[in-house]
Amino acid sequence: MTETHTYDVAVEWTGNLGTGTDTYRSFSRDHEILATGTGKTPIAASSDPAFRGDASRWNPEELLVASVAQCHMLWYLHLCAAGGVTVVDYEDRAHGVMTMDAHGGGGQITEVVLRPEVTVAEPSMVDTARALHGDVHAVCFIARSVNFPILHEPVIRVQ
Repeated sequence: MTETHTYDVAVEWTGNLGTGTDTYRSFSRDHEILATGTGKTPIAASSDPAFRGDASRWNPEELLVASVAQCHMLWYLHLCAAGGVTVVDYEDRAHGVMTMDAHGGGGQITEVVLRPEVTVAEPSMVDTARALHGDVHAVCFIARSVNFPILHEPVIRVQ
């Protein structure tokens, strides 16, 4: 039997300013992302400010880049634990690029660059710690689900 996992979220538009979508400029792009039935804190979201969104809220493009970075980190930590590498600190400054369609119709994420800064417990772990970043793409659920390249530029330090 094939194992499956499901993830249920709700997106609720909160941007009706009184006249709905009467015109392109008459409504806010604000919305909330909710994990249904879990009691998790809602995520305040909007569109990118370039598309009339609220810069103080998360936008879908940021959330996609964050998902890529999160999945990479979680699998990386797993591979390190299984491979005898003790990670004591991990931080990533992920960067996503969206390329707009030349005809003005839309765009797509064309690249994500992960820049993890990893601190390991022993100098003998540095080479393995660096190499394991290359193994993550084969197992990361998000990386396996997207059609754009995910690059990584890790920095490995010793505690």
